[in-house]
Amino acid sequence: MAQQNHFEVIVVGGSYSGLAAAMSLGRSLREVLVIDSGLPCNRQTPYSHNFITQDGEKPATISKKAKEEIGSYDTVQFHNELAVSAVRIENGFELKTESGKTFTTKKILFATGIKDLIPNINGFGTCWGISVLHCPYCHGYEVKGEKTAVIANGDLGFEYVKMISNWTKELSLLTNGKANFSTAQMELLQKHEIKIIEEEIDSFLHENGSIREVVFKNKSKIKVKAVYAKVPFVQHCPLPEILGCELTEQGLLKVDLLQRTNIPGIYASGDSTIQARSVAMAVSSGSFAGASINRELIDESFV
Repeated sequence: MAQQNHFEVIVVGGSYSGLAAAMSLGRSLREVLVIDSGLPCNRQTPYSHNFITQDGEKPATISKKAKEEIGSYDTVQFHNELAVSAVRIENGFELKTESGKTFTTKKILFATGIKDLIPNINGFGTCWGISVLHCPYCHGYEVKGEKTAVIANGDLGFEYVKMISNWTKELSLLTNGKANFSTAQMELLQKHEIKIIEEEIDSFLHENGSIREVVFKNKSKIKVKAVYAKVPFVQHCPLPEILGCELTEQGLLKVDLLQRTNIPGIYASGDSTIQARSVAMAVSSGSFAGASINRELIDESFV
């Protein structure tokens, strides 16, 4: 089959949100290209949870099955490469990939996720997504009742450890420096027997990503089965910002209720737009974005 270079929609990002959008658009008879670099942010996570019919499945298995299902829609194509540039042209956009391939489209959906900025703690990166967790709804059940540490401070730390206390009472709150809590917060933390440790963290002792101990710079240590941490992030793909898409105060792509960015013709979905990161949320926003794009294309042609 001759290579096709023009599509009605190009989806940049082929993980859960992008795949859900591609299915929605494929079922709407749209010519779609999914450009994907093959580096999802949860590629280190062994199992996915809290997504009905797929609870406990491996993330890569979910993606593989989704691509097989989407493959039955002959208007959807995949291109496995990194998109490196995007510019507005007459009646749409032009995208280029790392190898120099060029594609044009009427609409773009960015489902490119975010990039976590791993702190300079030895072992943190290896444990991230395995035993160092961000979401109790995704992983809390598997470590319920276990000795657990939460790395956070101030108002965020108070609210975070309060949430995690729903899954376990064996809690230590690691402020990684001087604690910053109000008197009322400190009284509640003490009431619920949450141990506060202000020592700076040096490293995580682990076995293949499964944490065993948190080691502090003063050489003391605590045994834990899991650690919760919220790390800073940046957008995984710079192209939306280059095209003029606005970000929220939190650094997420700003979208309206129809998943539209502030730039006409550009949509966004998934982790790059949502504070609550999960497979279920990504799929939901991607599926809805696909329907929204299709509706816009219908409106533009029905004149």
